Amino acid sequence: MAEKVTEKNGASHPDRDGRQVTTGLMTAAPDREEDSEAGVNPRDYVSSLARGLEVLRAFNRTRRKMTLSEVASETGNTRAGARRILLTLVREGYAVADGKLFDLTPQVLELGYSVLSSKGVWDIARPFIDHLSEELRESVSAAVLDKYDVVYVSGAQYHRILSIGITVGARFPAASTATGRVLLAAEPPETWDAMIRKIPLTRMTERTVTDPVKFRRILEDVREKGWCLVDQELEIGLTSIAVPVYNRTGTLAGAINVGAPSIRMTPEAMVESILPMLQETVANISRAITR
Repeated sequence: MAEKVTEKNGASHPDRDGRQVTTGLMTAAPDREEDSEAGVNPRDYVSSLARGLEVLRAFNRTRRKMTLSEVASETGNTRAGARRILLTLVREGYAVADGKLFDLTPQVLELGYSVLSSKGVWDIARPFIDHLSEELRESVSAAVLDKYDVVYVSGAQYHRILSIGITVGARFPAASTATGRVLLAAEPPETWDAMIRKIPLTRMTERTVTDPVKFRRILEDVREKGWCLVDQELEIGLTSIAVPVYNRTGTLAGAINVGAPSIRMTPEAMVESILPMLQETVANISRAITR
């Protein structure tokens, strides 16, 4: 018999701004100050919906299958609250229960696919991305900015014994990625001070830049050059380089990135051999978009 699901609008929502991230994936929490500036009344905030979305994100941050206790602990929900959310997801077809373990179903892809597919630019870009991956024999990905994270919306993984694979929908901190820095550097410079104060400069590896002053200099350099290289700041052993992509209106659509294991490709080799081909691919995509 199906359980009746109820929620109280006044239930508290845990504040996750500034929490330490160890998985490489981050979540966005509601910014009360930004809500006020945007004219959004905090009373319109639906905390039960936010907690449900946090449960969905928890599966990406940790593991594919989780127990009720693990979901409650990861999201800050009570066991009762987490149970109601999980049972609702099961009822709607977004999750399945196997004994004590819960798992998301492919139906969750519907939540974002209609938005991503409507962008059009990535449908046009996909053949170019595939071709570049084949030419370089390396993985190529496309990402967009979501607050202070990057979300990957397209890509081609070249299968080697040692390869870099990023799936569509994967989310990483923008500050530690080449795509993220390219996209952040495209923001108006007059907004950088406020932006950098809010960006979580989380130490992902011993190479990660966490000093705000140094990070601002990096953004200035990226904006001037028009591309960005990140050497093992997101993950040891991973070097990547990214270039921005502009749509038919001349506005930033996202960024395209080539990632390679550092054991196979030095930063100097990335700039010398990969960057020109990546820039040519992006130029071809831009021309195709504006036709």
